Amino acid sequence: MAKRDRLSGNEAVAIALRQINPDVFPAFPITPSTEIPQYFASFVANGQVDTEFITVESEHSSMSAAIGASAAGARSLTATSSCGLAYMWEELYIAASNRLPLALALVNRALSGPININCDHSDSMGARDAGWIQIYAENNQEAYDNMVQAFRISEHKDVRLPIMICQDGFITSHAVENIELLEDADVKNFVGEYEPENYLLNPDNPMAVGPYSITDYYMEAKRNQAEGMRHASGVVLEVAKEFAAISGREYGLFEEYCMEDAETAVVMIGSAAGTTKDAIDKLRAQGEKVGLIKIRLYRPFPAEEIADALKNVKAVAIMDRAEGYTNHGGPLGADVMSALFRARSTALAVNYIYGLGGRDVRVEDMEQVFETLKQIVKDGDAGETYRYMGIRE
Repeated sequence: MAKRDRLSGNEAVAIALRQINPDVFPAFPITPSTEIPQYFASFVANGQVDTEFITVESEHSSMSAAIGASAAGARSLTATSSCGLAYMWEELYIAASNRLPLALALVNRALSGPININCDHSDSMGARDAGWIQIYAENNQEAYDNMVQAFRISEHKDVRLPIMICQDGFITSHAVENIELLEDADVKNFVGEYEPENYLLNPDNPMAVGPYSITDYYMEAKRNQAEGMRHASGVVLEVAKEFAAISGREYGLFEEYCMEDAETAVVMIGSAAGTTKDAIDKLRAQGEKVGLIKIRLYRPFPAEEIADALKNVKAVAIMDRAEGYTNHGGPLGADVMSALFRARSTALAVNYIYGLGGRDVRVEDMEQVFETLKQIVKDGDAGETYRYMGIRE
C-alpha cells in the first residue's frame, strides 16, 4: 500500500535509494545535491542499509569510485550538481564506454560562470553526448519514481549503460510536496538483487581493462555503446509498464498534455512544465487549443515519437533551460527541430532560451509564448526562431 508523505525532492530520492539499498555510494557534497548523500548517510548510521558509503575528496573521485565498484560487480551510484558534474567529465565517458550500469542522481544547477547556484540545465545538457541515459522529472513524485526505475533500466542486459536521474535544483530538490511512497518490500521486489552475468573485474573471467584502444578497435567500441542506446527507449517503456502495475502511476518517453486537438504547443523539460500546464488550463478555459509535450527521456532522444505527437500542430515553441551558443538556439531546440525536419513537418517552430540561473518562469510568461505562437500561425511565418524569454533588454 502506498504511503503519503511530505518530502523535498532530495529527500524523496534519498528514500528511494534507501529502499533500493545499493552496494556502494561514494559521495562528495555540492549544492543543491548535498542533501541526497546527507540523508543517505543517516540511513547508513542508523543501520537501515548495508551500503558501503564512501566519503571522498572530490567529485572526480566519487565517480571514479562508483566506476570501480560497478566494474567489480557492485550496484553503485553517486550524486552531484553543476561544477561537480563538470569535474566528473572524464569519468562520465569512462563509465559509458565500459558499459557500466551505475546511476547518478543529478540536481540541475547552472554551471559557472558567473557563479550561480540556482537551476538551469546547462550541467546535464553539457553531458548529453557522453553516452549516458538521461531522465528528467517535473516534480518530487517523478524524481522518486524515476530513481526507483533507474537501475532496472540501466542494468537491463540489452542496455548496460549508466543512467542520470535529473531534477531541478531548489525548485524540486528543496521544495516540499505531498508524494506517495511505495512500501519498502515493493521497491525491493521491483528492483531486485543485482546479479550481473559478467562484469569487468570478474576474477573468473580475467581481461585487460583500460588499455589503449587503437584505431582498429575504437569505432567498434563506440558502435557497441550506440547499440545499448538503441534498446534503451524500449526498456524504459517496459520498466515503466511494470512500475505502473505496482504504483498506479504511468510514465512514457514523454508526457502529452492537452495534445489531442492542440493547434499550438510547447516542448520543454523539467519543473516549468507544471507552470505551463497552469497556463494551458487557463487558455483552454478561454477556448484556445494549446498543448504541451514534456520530455522525460532526453537521451536517447525519442525523435520519431515526438514528431508524431506534433504532427497536427501548426506552431511549436521549444523551451531550452540551457544556451547552446550556436547562434540559433539550445540543445533541445536542435533535437526537436531535427525531428520535425526528418518527419517533413509543416509546423512553424521557434526556440526560446528561458530560466537561466534560476530566472522565474511565471504562468503569464507561458501565456505570452502561446500568444506569440497564435500570431505566428496567423502570419504564416515563424519570424526570429531564436529568442530569449523573460530577459531585461
